[in-house]
Amino acid sequence: MVEHRVEFDKAKKAVRVPTGALLSEAARLAGVEIMQPCGGQGRCGRCVVQIESGAVRRRSALRLSAEDVEAGYALACQTVVEGDVQVRVPEQEKIERRLATDRTAAEVRPPAGYNPQESQSVKRVCLELDPPSYEDQTDDLGRLRRGLRVQAGYSSVLVSLPMLQRTGEVMRQGDWKVTALLDQHSRDDGLGEEQWLIDVLPGHVDSEAPLWGAAIDIGTTTVSLWLVDLLSGKVAAQVAEYNGQIARGEDVISRIIYSAKDNGGMEMRNLVLNTINELLEAACKRVKEASVSSADIVKATIAGNSTMMHLLLGIPATSIRLAPFITAVNDLPPMRAHEVGLNIHPHAVVDCLPGVASYVGADISAGVFSSGLDHTDKLTLFLDVGTNGEMVLGTQDWLVTCACSAGPAFEGAGVVHGMRATRGAIEEVWINGASYEPTYRVIGGGQPTGICGSGLISLLAEMFMTGVVDRAGNLNRNLGSPRVREGEHGLEYVIAWGSETAHGQDIAITHVDINNLLRAKAAIYAGFSVLAASVGVLLEDTEQVLIGGSFGKYINVEKAVQIGLLPDLPWERFQFLGNTSVLGAYHALLDWRARERIKHIAGRMTYIELSADNTFYDAFMSAMFLPHTDISRFPSIADSIMSIQPPLNEAP
Repeated sequence: MVEHRVEFDKAKKAVRVPTGALLSEAARLAGVEIMQPCGGQGRCGRCVVQIESGAVRRRSALRLSAEDVEAGYALACQTVVEGDVQVRVPEQEKIERRLATDRTAAEVRPPAGYNPQESQSVKRVCLELDPPSYEDQTDDLGRLRRGLRVQAGYSSVLVSLPMLQRTGEVMRQGDWKVTALLDQHSRDDGLGEEQWLIDVLPGHVDSEAPLWGAAIDIGTTTVSLWLVDLLSGKVAAQVAEYNGQIARGEDVISRIIYSAKDNGGMEMRNLVLNTINELLEAACKRVKEASVSSADIVKATIAGNSTMMHLLLGIPATSIRLAPFITAVNDLPPMRAHEVGLNIHPHAVVDCLPGVASYVGADISAGVFSSGLDHTDKLTLFLDVGTNGEMVLGTQDWLVTCACSAGPAFEGAGVVHGMRATRGAIEEVWINGASYEPTYRVIGGGQPTGICGSGLISLLAEMFMTGVVDRAGNLNRNLGSPRVREGEHGLEYVIAWGSETAHGQDIAITHVDINNLLRAKAAIYAGFSVLAASVGVLLEDTEQVLIGGSFGKYINVEKAVQIGLLPDLPWERFQFLGNTSVLGAYHALLDWRARERIKHIAGRMTYIELSADNTFYDAFMSAMFLPHTDISRFPSIADSIMSIQPPLNEAP
């Protein structure tokens, strides 16, 4: 096998790879970080590098102009090594997080009347054991089990080998006074309860000392973690960070594709574990009242979509994206932290909450619980909008759910000047109806560098309501404004001139960008339209719309209705709940009854697979116009639309 030397300007030393290896693979070997938000499919153009010398072959040059190729630029995920190569890696996108929590730790309240003795599965038990003697020849493990049975009433205790290896020494060290930590679970066979021994400590630990747990939400974009005192129920610290897997795919499909490549699954698992473990350390450092180590955390509850759960545990996720779209598992058994890879107490119990189907995961089960949807008699629509749009419709008596691929447009991806909701992103836009001149608000103030999801919704609504685009999303080239011009990707509208921006380049939205936004909003609207039709209810009869996820927090309801993303209902019916997934995980962490209720919710949701017939496609095509082909669905804006927009010639 012929090998070639590949040298990256950002690496300490060169690496050797065989003929046919991708530059992205060589970069990984060299320890050079190259973003691949599309999962290495060559679609996003974000892994661009410059070949300074050497022999390579480009499989694809999408997203690159002829001038770029002439200058040596190439996509690392689509470029094959055929000789010794020298590569320059441009500065990679740096994510500056917009740290804003949905609710502060002080605002989070444990369940009313929270009593850890009744609700908490983790127990701290102080024991006084009889020392061995010639008359009592019971072995050390039997002596511990007898103490737990007689003094605490625990008759079925599972002990791991590592615990068994140290139990006798600890018992003698404590002079036969010990503190046992146990986590109680229902047996797999349904015959009663069993306890997992987490640890045995010498002596009697202060019963008032905190007992630490972690509630974790693994989002496609963001991982959120709450550090919780299991005795008081108080949240001691909240931390969040972008999911490290973003570098290998911005949406779940891209990540599934990447994970199926050589060692891709292990890499994906390590990326999210690194993110979680860094958050665990950060959360512990934020506790000012006590010295806390991540090894002191004795329980973790995790919520996330089905793909995130599979990738976390190294379970192949390929079947999720292939018909008939089946997961490997929806309801995961409890596991030990050392099995999962979490840097907490190695024998801590990790409880992954149950999901429903391939695209309706534990984040939605937890969200339905924390929103109270399963306990209300009001007809309720629950939405979680991200790269996927998950939705649940129902009441306390029935629940139906589905998911649709909205794409990453609402998170700033798939748009030429799109970006995440970080410093420098345009988050709100207003357009003067007479001059067509825009004004905008930038996250963090200062000059803009791009536009994020909430800004895109705002911009599209303003362009529509002022006649810059028609109902099909076509730009009006007859406005007489320099803002509408022919660009590299066709007609575009300039939001900010280069003289106003941080990088000196114009920020514009193109016709292709607008089409991506139309597809995203159409998928969401079609999803809940199909849900409503499937059970014979009208959308206008919906009594409340509950919007979960961090994205919903920044949506302007009026503008979301104007583009047809949300149903046309009175504004007071909309509620923004923030991260309902981590809140559900928090309640499951504290109370085994909440955990059982979440399992019950997952079990009673009826999942509708939208690809099973043409119903969703028909609804999607009808929603591909602003706000919809059927204007009667949007009575609050129908008159103003018809005064500035010509009627559609025909519906699709």
